[in-house]
Amino acid sequence: MGFFDIFRNSKQQTNKFNEAFFYGAKYTENDDTDLTKYIDLAYNINPDVYSIVTQRANKLVSIPYGVKEIEDKQSQKKLNKLLGSTKYDLTHSQRLKALELELKAYNSDEYEMPIERPNTNQSWDEFFNLTEIFMALTGNVYWYCVAPEDGINAGQPSEIYVLPSHLIEIVLKDNANLLSAENPVDYYILTEYNRYTKFNEQNVVHISTNNPNFGFNGEHLYGQSPLRAAWKNIEASNKGLNLNINTLKNGGVFGLISSKSNQPFTHNQSLEFKERLKEMNKDPEDLSRIAAISTEIAFTRLSLSADELKPFEYLKYNQKQICNVLGWSTALLNNDDGGKYDKQKEERKRVVTDTTLPNIKLYESVFNEKILSRFKGFDNKCLQFNIKEIPELQADLKELTEWTTKLLETGTINRNTQQILLGLPISDDPNMLIYTVKDDIMTLEDAILPQDNLDA
Repeated sequence: MGFFDIFRNSKQQTNKFNEAFFYGAKYTENDDTDLTKYIDLAYNINPDVYSIVTQRANKLVSIPYGVKEIEDKQSQKKLNKLLGSTKYDLTHSQRLKALELELKAYNSDEYEMPIERPNTNQSWDEFFNLTEIFMALTGNVYWYCVAPEDGINAGQPSEIYVLPSHLIEIVLKDNANLLSAENPVDYYILTEYNRYTKFNEQNVVHISTNNPNFGFNGEHLYGQSPLRAAWKNIEASNKGLNLNINTLKNGGVFGLISSKSNQPFTHNQSLEFKERLKEMNKDPEDLSRIAAISTEIAFTRLSLSADELKPFEYLKYNQKQICNVLGWSTALLNNDDGGKYDKQKEERKRVVTDTTLPNIKLYESVFNEKILSRFKGFDNKCLQFNIKEIPELQADLKELTEWTTKLLETGTINRNTQQILLGLPISDDPNMLIYTVKDDIMTLEDAILPQDNLDA
């Protein structure tokens, strides 16, 4: 069943308030009343918002991911705790500890995703890309699972969709207690104009950002859009762009042309002069732009020039605020300020550690708990993004080689461990598992025993 078939086959009501009255449904109130503005007036028309959100989404799906089998859940928990506490900016000792925990936590084999494509319209890359876009714009993501209700595959998703977050409303159970441990959500409604489509709660996975705006009408059940705090900056940015367009269309500042002599222009002279200026502006021929007048004229300016208004300074300020709320950097937006290589390199690392990776851990956690666990044979498996493959988080190769060489020479690690730390393939040669020291290629035991015998 395709996505649009779901809408055609679902119950549709032209007046949701009648539905609420007759059937007792309690629609929640999102205190951020119009989420569509973050799509229509921000992502769709504001180049800064579009660029930042697109970069965020593309960066997330550029990181390799796959399914791994969990061998030691305790090591997995310790690894997640270590990565979370350090925000992935690991020291050498933490890197070694993370490697040790990862080797214990997961089987080295990698498995395919439970289904080849989440749905007929999207690949998994497109699925996670759209997930990140909606999270950045609205603070909410809704994954809808199409699954049979009975049979041998009952409850196992056959298709998974990302619902349009800006059109979703949450409906509470009758007499729902928002302060109890029970899930208060009855179902979800996709509202489009005066029509809606119902999605059962057990088939929808809702991911949201933290929202401190608690309310007994369920306001806090929605995530808070990051763009809410910067909405004035987005409006100012849009107005600044419109001002630039209007200035270009009018060819400069507004003003009045008048005569300097004691004899003012008559009404007919003013109209004739205006028409002549319009003709000169339309005709591209050089000679047609030459005009003569028998009196001195003056120009009285009625508006500020672009230089006086400094619209680009305000646009830069608004761009920075939008970047701040979206966890991104102006240095990555192809501007001339602070865009040098070293600055970009540092900023890329910062936005990855502070924005991309926390979202990855969130999506992994929810996907494993709410989606992957529904598939047969995936009980002990998990979705994992390969963080080690992120270029921004890879330590300087020269520094990493020097550090691992010291560990190797003191017998702290073996050669295969060094290969893993350097991102190189390991060898099946058993000698690569032997611990050696600097002075000679010998086992640690052989290196210690001669000294012991000498002391004896």
